Amino acid sequence: TELSVVEGMQFDRGYLSQYMVTDNDKMEADLDNPYILITDKKISNIQDILPLLQEIVQQGKSLLIIADDVTGEALPTLVLNKIRGTFNVVAVKAPGFGDRRKAQLE
Repeated sequence: TELSVVEGMQFDRGYLSQYMVTDNDKMEADLDNPYILITDKKISNIQDILPLLQEIVQQGKSLLIIADDVTGEALPTLVLNKIRGTFNVVAVKAPGFGDRRKAQLE
């Protein structure tokens, strides 16, 4: 029996694209001190978060997106930029459901 204690946060849902994996052997997405975008909205238009993405590129930081969903052209655009090495990003669906989800995000 083994017990591992780590600092951080774990989600009951995984990343939205397998291309967001940072460790292919473990199929995990690990980020070190990322910017975090938390929203109870769906992100479907990359233009909505473009100023944030530009700041991340300038700072050389990674980004964790916790949202209701990332759809439309936003998800493939994020994945393409990660693959190209423009910036490191992981997007996950927010945990919980309904009113409870909003409370958990706060």
